[in-house]
Amino acid sequence: MKLRIFTEPQQGATYDELLAVAQAAERLGFDAFFRSDHYMRIGPGDPGPGPTDAWVTLAALARETSTIRLGTLVTPVTFRLPGALAISVAQVDQMSGGRVELGLGTGWFDAEHTAYGIPFPPVGERFGRFEEQLEILTGLWTTPPGETFSFEGAHYRLADSPALPKPAQSPRPPIIIGGFGAKRTPRLAARFADEYNLPFHTLDDTGLAYGRIRQACETEGRSQIVLSAAQTVAVGADDAEAARRAEAAGQDLAALRASGLAGTPAEVVDKIGRFAELGAERIYLQVMDLSDLDHLELIAAEVLPHV
Repeated sequence: MKLRIFTEPQQGATYDELLAVAQAAERLGFDAFFRSDHYMRIGPGDPGPGPTDAWVTLAALARETSTIRLGTLVTPVTFRLPGALAISVAQVDQMSGGRVELGLGTGWFDAEHTAYGIPFPPVGERFGRFEEQLEILTGLWTTPPGETFSFEGAHYRLADSPALPKPAQSPRPPIIIGGFGAKRTPRLAARFADEYNLPFHTLDDTGLAYGRIRQACETEGRSQIVLSAAQTVAVGADDAEAARRAEAAGQDLAALRASGLAGTPAEVVDKIGRFAELGAERIYLQVMDLSDLDHLELIAAEVLPHV
């Protein structure tokens, strides 16, 4: 099982705070540092210091880390045109020496679109754009050097693109698709994704979703796909410390024990094991208090070696 650190900077974080977490995660042996891609705080609270752009952040981290993988969970298709996104991701992949992964989704938070003047079409159109962006991104990255790429869809048109720059990873950076949708999400994951991620669901829901993904992959003629989950984490040496960390994440310890990964290291190791039994190969640990680097130290010392 690989453990990945997952941050939510829109809840209040500077680049320097993200850098400290990413470098600590690398030093402590975590597999990856991921961040959300949002432009506004979700829920009540102080909106400061304001958003940091996901791909600007990852470009900087690409030069200030050396081994840890970097990615988004997830970039909304509403934020960026697919050609421009392909350029950004390929460039960051080059800057990192081939350590980038792209989580891509339809987008869902309408308030941030309104706040920053970003169009937010209905869900059916967003899924249409999602599918076309996946076709364009994979098409641009895998077009052989010296050849051009064209695409004609309902939402995007590309004509004779030089399909440059190329990412460092060949044939392309891994693509992650997530969500609990029963039809469109499994179909698109089976067709385009290297990894399927289910965020913030119970073990029972996770097993159900993984079953749908396996069936979609079988229909698509694929033999395998990486399965992963994202869970809010609050680990403590005792209940008092775990409760403090759950509170910092805006949750009650008892509730988070049920809905996430909370409690003592032994409890968390046990629950991660149950995700592994369902087929999960990676767990994204949603860390909400970015100033609490001791939390990462504890997980690295008492959880990571046992999973």
